[in-house]
Amino acid sequence: MSKHDEARRAFLKGAAAGAGALAGTGLAPQAMAKPHKTAAADAADTPAHMRASGQGHGAFFNDEDAATVMAFTERLMPGAPGMPGARDADVLNYIDLALAGAYADLQYFYRCGLASLDAYCRKTYKEPFRRLSAAQQDEVIAALEQGKASEFSWPSAAAFFNTVRTHTMEGMFADPIYGGNKDFAGWRLVGFPGGQMEFTAADMQSSEPFTRLPIVGLQAKAG
Repeated sequence: MSKHDEARRAFLKGAAAGAGALAGTGLAPQAMAKPHKTAAADAADTPAHMRASGQGHGAFFNDEDAATVMAFTERLMPGAPGMPGARDADVLNYIDLALAGAYADLQYFYRCGLASLDAYCRKTYKEPFRRLSAAQQDEVIAALEQGKASEFSWPSAAAFFNTVRTHTMEGMFADPIYGGNKDFAGWRLVGFPGGQMEFTAADMQSSEPFTRLPIVGLQAKAG
C-alpha cells in the first residue's frame, strides 16, 4: 500500500472513530440543496432483502455508474491485506440503496456528477474513470477535491467529491442494516463493538479497542 493510500485510509478511519463509528445514522451530505432525512431514518421503509441484498447495486445505479462509484470509493478507502476497504465493506450497495430511498433527492446530483466525472476523464485521459489506473484515478480525485477538474458546472467538482467521500464513510462505518459495513468490516477496523448489551468493569477501564465477539448491530436487536 502506498503512503498516499495509507494517509487516505488513516483520515477516514480517524474521522469515523471520532464520530462514534457512525453507528446510528448516516451523515448529511455536504452538497445538499435542501434538508432530507437520513438513510437510517428511512431504513424501516426499505424492504429487508434490499437493505442487505449483497448484490452491490441495482436499486439505482446502472452497471457503468456502479463500476465508477465502486472504483471511486475504493480509491477513497483502499483495501489492503488484513485491512478492508470500500469494496470489502460493500460501500457501493449502501450508496445505491440510499439513493433509491432516503437520499432520493440526490439522484440528479449523482447523475450529473458522474456524467461530469467521465467527461473530465475522457478529456484528460481518453477513458472513463472506471477504466483508469489507480494512479490516474488518484490524480482525478485530487483534482476534484481541489476544485480544479474541468467539465463540472453543477454540482461543482469539490461538492461531488465531498458528497461521495461522506457517503463512503457512511457505507464503511454505519450499521450494516443500511447495506454497507459488510460483516462489520468498518467497525472491526476501528475497534467499535456495536450495541453491546453490557460492558464489564474491565471493559470500561480498558483503553484498548473492544475486541470481544460478537459485535452487535441493529439487525440482531430487531431479531
